[in-house]
Amino acid sequence: MTPRVRAPEFPKNYPWLNTDKPLSLQQLRGRVVILDFWTYCCINCLHVLPDLKYLEEKYANSLTVIGVHSAKFDNEKEIENIRQAILRYDIEHPVLVDSGLRVWQSYAVRAYPTMMVISPDGYVVDYFSGEGKREILDELINQLIQQYEQQGSINFQRIKLTLEKQSQPLLTPLAFPGKVLATSVGLFIADTAHHRIIWTKFDGEVLQIIGVGKAGFVDGDFEAATFSTPQGMTFDEGNQILYIADTGNHALRQVDLGNQLVRTIAGTGIQSRNIRPHCGKALETPLNSPWDLVKIKGNLWIAIAGSHQLWKMDLETHLIGTYTGTGAEACFDGELSESVFAQPSGITSDGENLYIADSEVSTIRSVGIGESAQVKSICGGEDLYLFGDKDGIGTEVRLQHCLGIEYIDNSLWIADTYNHKIKLVDSQSRNCQTILGDTQSGFIDAKGTDARFFEPSGLSYWDSYLYIADTNNHAIRKVNLSTLEVTTMELPGLCPPGICIPPPLIQNHRS
Repeated sequence: MTPRVRAPEFPKNYPWLNTDKPLSLQQLRGRVVILDFWTYCCINCLHVLPDLKYLEEKYANSLTVIGVHSAKFDNEKEIENIRQAILRYDIEHPVLVDSGLRVWQSYAVRAYPTMMVISPDGYVVDYFSGEGKREILDELINQLIQQYEQQGSINFQRIKLTLEKQSQPLLTPLAFPGKVLATSVGLFIADTAHHRIIWTKFDGEVLQIIGVGKAGFVDGDFEAATFSTPQGMTFDEGNQILYIADTGNHALRQVDLGNQLVRTIAGTGIQSRNIRPHCGKALETPLNSPWDLVKIKGNLWIAIAGSHQLWKMDLETHLIGTYTGTGAEACFDGELSESVFAQPSGITSDGENLYIADSEVSTIRSVGIGESAQVKSICGGEDLYLFGDKDGIGTEVRLQHCLGIEYIDNSLWIADTYNHKIKLVDSQSRNCQTILGDTQSGFIDAKGTDARFFEPSGLSYWDSYLYIADTNNHAIRKVNLSTLEVTTMELPGLCPPGICIPPPLIQNHRS
């Protein structure tokens, strides 16, 4: 018989979030416990959260889920940044901040995410790494509850928690905006944690709110449609069509501005588990967390963060499929069929090449368009654990989980998200220099490196101005590229969903 292994107790005096006091395995005796080892940059960790929420709700009287946040990036070690991630992803279970990976090591964890199952009498029963474990966890939890209930040793008393969102509710007009898009008809803002799109003039006057403002997957008019954590957008000016990477729904959505209608054009609403290169009819092909997209002529080019690939959708034939990326997670250049990416989260183009913010390897990549195209790394560490904050040329550059990218006149503007900076890269010389921000997170309107941001994630350019989705500041920042002066856009009359009634929306956006 395999010897039973006692679950190691949590270290004392470690920070906890989503609870007003530390927890211990001793006080949780009588309950099934799942330790979810995660880090908030990791797309696979984010995919597990809905499964954990399902299990928490189903077994609320007998299961306790504890997130063990074991940071990868330096920026993720900061307690305030972890708190913001908890708010962004609406995490409602207690989270232990695993300083120095001590808990990770005590449980011999090797991969993100890993879920450790602990029995009501305090022993490790099993563990599971990766996504898609809801059914097997459900079955195991049910078996444990039945077994220990028969022994009379199940604790059916709920654990009372004090959640971060109770003390810091999201009452800002925008909530963690992930991307922004500047166009000839104004700005489109992905109000990501409010699950909606905001359309404004360049002076901030709200033209339309697209979507109800709660997570869902419903097509229809602007007041009926629902999204789930929308991110990147691209615009077809000729047809007045906005395309959206509806990340949480694993879908692409189309917004007809003239008729004020939203409809799904790709994806099934269910996350794909197939990471091998493949293609098919757009509405029959499941996707895996599309994060950003750009339209070039009749095609959409899509950064599929969840499967570490770039995809292409032909808008005429409605076929969609993998363009490059094997589905592995790393950084390998070369032929389209051999190249490997790591959570691509930003995409832009000069019309001949695609440029990618490849976030988990903190590297900027270029991808040619065409049969003989190549994938090349422009700057960054080119490895999952080579990151930092260093200007320079090519591989000597260090970025930290870059999420946003915008091509302007042979240069690439980069949202170096976890360094709280905006950097400029020459696409030919591969020289990368800090232009805005000073590494410290903050919210300061100023010039150049005196300005401060808090995990900026999206960039867009229009008419000499760079617009920044300053995600953790819940704001859109505006940069005059002639002076490098940073200001914050005001959005008068915009309210959080359900908090207040916005003023009558302007129907004629050209006035």
